[in-house]
Amino acid sequence: MGQTNQGFDSSGREGVHDVNAAVLEVKGLMKSFGALVAANNLNVEVMPATRLSLIGSNGAGKTTFVNMVTGYLKPDAGQVRLDGKDITRLPPRVITRAGLSRSFQIPQLCEAMTPIDNILVALQVADGDTSIFRPARTRQAVDRAFEMLERFSLERYADRAVNELPGGVRKLIDIAMSLASRPRVFLLDEPTSGVSTEEKFPLMDKVMTALDGERSAVIFVEHDMEIVTRYADRVLAFYAGEIIADDAPDQVLNDPAVQKYVTGTAR
Repeated sequence: MGQTNQGFDSSGREGVHDVNAAVLEVKGLMKSFGALVAANNLNVEVMPATRLSLIGSNGAGKTTFVNMVTGYLKPDAGQVRLDGKDITRLPPRVITRAGLSRSFQIPQLCEAMTPIDNILVALQVADGDTSIFRPARTRQAVDRAFEMLERFSLERYADRAVNELPGGVRKLIDIAMSLASRPRVFLLDEPTSGVSTEEKFPLMDKVMTALDGERSAVIFVEHDMEIVTRYADRVLAFYAGEIIADDAPDQVLNDPAVQKYVTGTAR
């Protein structure tokens, strides 16, 4: 019998998961846009607590893969399974409640609201109840929202309007919102995009520290190879809709095909 680990389901209720089983399984995913093949028979298994980076040039298929896994794009063929359950054709919001959440390259925030209120909305959506008759600002919800801000050292910004805050802080708020549902799998789309060189490592340190102790698998799309080598324990390299390498960062970044088609470092 496989080893189990205490965790949380999409409603925050405790549940038991097999740590020896893949939390995310992608089998035979295919997607074409006319003559362009954006995903060609993609097969991926992701274990709990994995830190997986997706790399590849623009148009290589990374975003198509992420959009299919998260329900924003329906594949032509293939299957996506989360904790053994088929989520291939489910809407994005249902997939989020099932335990797979994402943040975006451009933060998805209500800029006129405060960080605390943005997170309260995310918590209400994660619970699956957005009724106008249900108050979002309950004591339990506010405590949970402050806890999320504290995990990212953002509590001092709690009551300021989002549009007054710097880009790195807004990025962290968006990530905190995405974690509100305690996801089993967490996808970040270029987390350091638009962040200064001085901010990129502190930002990723805060994200990874916030996830310590959770069994969430983290998948992040990234063009910065310094970020990839420092924070990933596994890398998928995409080219022309296919995965051309899947291994530890040093192995992938030294692969001749990756150096030719992804990093441009081939000699």
